[in-house]
Amino acid sequence: MTPLYDRDGWIWLDGEWLPWREAQTHLLTHTLHYGMGCFEGVRAYAGAKGTHLFRVAEHTRRLLDSAHALDMPVGFDESTLIEVQRQCLVRNELSNAYLKPTIFFGAEGLGLRAKGLSVHVMVAAWDLGEYISTEATRIGLRALTSSWARHHVNISLCRAKTNGHYVNSILALNTAIKAGYDETIMLDPEGYVAEASAANVFLLRDGVLHTPEVTSCLQGITRDSVIHLAREVLGIEVRERRITRDELYTADEAFVTGTAAEILPLRELDGRHIGGRSGAPAPGDAIAEDSVTARLQRLYRQVTRGESVVGPNEYAKWLTPV
Repeated sequence: MTPLYDRDGWIWLDGEWLPWREAQTHLLTHTLHYGMGCFEGVRAYAGAKGTHLFRVAEHTRRLLDSAHALDMPVGFDESTLIEVQRQCLVRNELSNAYLKPTIFFGAEGLGLRAKGLSVHVMVAAWDLGEYISTEATRIGLRALTSSWARHHVNISLCRAKTNGHYVNSILALNTAIKAGYDETIMLDPEGYVAEASAANVFLLRDGVLHTPEVTSCLQGITRDSVIHLAREVLGIEVRERRITRDELYTADEAFVTGTAAEILPLRELDGRHIGGRSGAPAPGDAIAEDSVTARLQRLYRQVTRGESVVGPNEYAKWLTPV
């Protein structure tokens, strides 16, 4: 795989388009040392009607909300940043892509007071390739409950997508991977299910979808999309509430959602096969085509590519043409 720094293309920084290899920052950049910054992950999809950014307005609003919560004044408004993301795809000749708008402090000084620092905004995009294997999409992930707790609401800004938060996620995920698992499930400080390393969690039990309420976990945009599709297209009740880990053990189905991951089945947690009671698929079998997880996967794929789901496509508002 070609390193991200070694490629042709263009990256936008503070109003200028820089050649990819020349888009650099100083080694004493404040955010590099302290993690004070915020970012988004945005997807672009090629469909029959051309390339679209998916829910870019919601992502960009969350980016600016994160910066505001961190007290980082940004000199660009939402419409400008949306247009930059469109142009980033055009200039780099991308259709299916991942974009990473990021806001960070400059290198005027170091220290916790974070005063007198410039605020920078950059946007880069690249072809994500096969982020998750086809097998994982069909069969699902094996996960381990993490010993690393998710953030408490008064320890950090849980609604902000902050650079420094992901130290917590990396510690949890790498521990699970070293133990032979694909993913981790993180609990909040009170012991309730929060989220996966970088994805929200859903479980199905007796025809009802359940997902943790948004406290210590990120208010995911894919999570919100799935809630809308489940309720409005499939007619499934969705409840947002506190969930215990043993509810995942005994769920009929479970899956995780995220911008890069999209919708991925969770087939096992802590050695317990999810849906493992009588009549369920054996470990290693693909999820059933008529399962709620598979139906949502198909719906999400249709919506992100601009295909009509039911009648007039009310989800077209989620797509920004490029």
